[in-house]
Amino acid sequence: MNKEIDKMTTDWYQVIEHFDWLNLLIFLVYVALIFIIRMIILSFTKRMKNSDNKFLFQMDSLVRYILNWITTYGILLFMLFYFSNSSWMFREIVSVGNVKVTFFLLIIAILIISIANRSSNIMTKYLLPNIYQRYNLDRGLQFTFDKIFHYSIMVLAILISLTTVGIDLSALTVFAGIIGVGIGFGLQNIASNFISGIILLFERPIKVGDRVIVNDVIGDVEKINMRATIIKTLDNEHIIVPNSYFLEEQVVNRSYSDPRLRLVIPVGVSYGSDVEQVRNLLLKVAEEEEIESDTVLLEPKPFVNFVGFGSSSLDFELFVWITNPDKVILIKSNLHFRIYKTLQEHEIEIPFPQQDLHLRSIDEEVVNVLKKH
Repeated sequence: MNKEIDKMTTDWYQVIEHFDWLNLLIFLVYVALIFIIRMIILSFTKRMKNSDNKFLFQMDSLVRYILNWITTYGILLFMLFYFSNSSWMFREIVSVGNVKVTFFLLIIAILIISIANRSSNIMTKYLLPNIYQRYNLDRGLQFTFDKIFHYSIMVLAILISLTTVGIDLSALTVFAGIIGVGIGFGLQNIASNFISGIILLFERPIKVGDRVIVNDVIGDVEKINMRATIIKTLDNEHIIVPNSYFLEEQVVNRSYSDPRLRLVIPVGVSYGSDVEQVRNLLLKVAEEEEIESDTVLLEPKPFVNFVGFGSSSLDFELFVWITNPDKVILIKSNLHFRIYKTLQEHEIEIPFPQQDLHLRSIDEEVVNVLKKH
């Protein structure tokens, strides 16, 4: 083993001694010219970006994406052809079994994987959305298809790159065994979250765009990654939740199956109020809010529940159905404003908790006794 390392080190010293540095300098000049041309083209695209035209703005984004793609792969391909006759390009870097890995094979493998990655990104960003729109797929299903498509492309690209380098895929069984031992000893959580992420994508108990409640925190599912799910709260904070949590713990999903949601608005009025009038006024409030908002429903019908007799008020609940869970806070606020205004207009008092202290008269003899002591 030491002899092989010494031989490889000696070979690379010889390569460095006989390296054509002028040739490398010329190559770097060509690369610099490519970047200069790229900068010139980008300077023209800035005009499109600053334009108010939405189409030109999208074209600028697409041009930049394609230009970066051409620049990266153009340099790699140019490098392959320019140094195709150089001995160092095909000299062994490391050996895997009987396979000798060279710079040439590494660059080819990198090209395959990176092209597959960028192609997948272009497909999911520009082509697949048109298909989703045609079949009216919801946002969560779109995200699932994007992830499945991307993972499939990347696994295929990695397999092709390994075959191109010359590594026998059957040799990966040893590597898989090592990974299995690692999972058994220290990667249980990572493996569990990864598998849970796959289950979430297919079974879809939650999906991107759903409004969920996790540990009494309300938020929207923004992204389901391989290990964790990103939830954006109403305060614009991001919570990173392990994927396994959604399969092991109780999670409230307000958008699951039927997005309709019932709001419960508690209302207390003073004793002596006309309860029939209170019910009619609360139902009228719900009807007014339905006219102003496209979220409130009149079917199922709003309902007023007479809860009971409180310590200082007659307690009611107004039940209202809405179509969009994202509007819970807004609709509740609107209903509170309307209820307060309506009750004030009809002189119906909204009481507040209070305690009365009653003093009983004390006999004069008791007062005299107390004074003596």
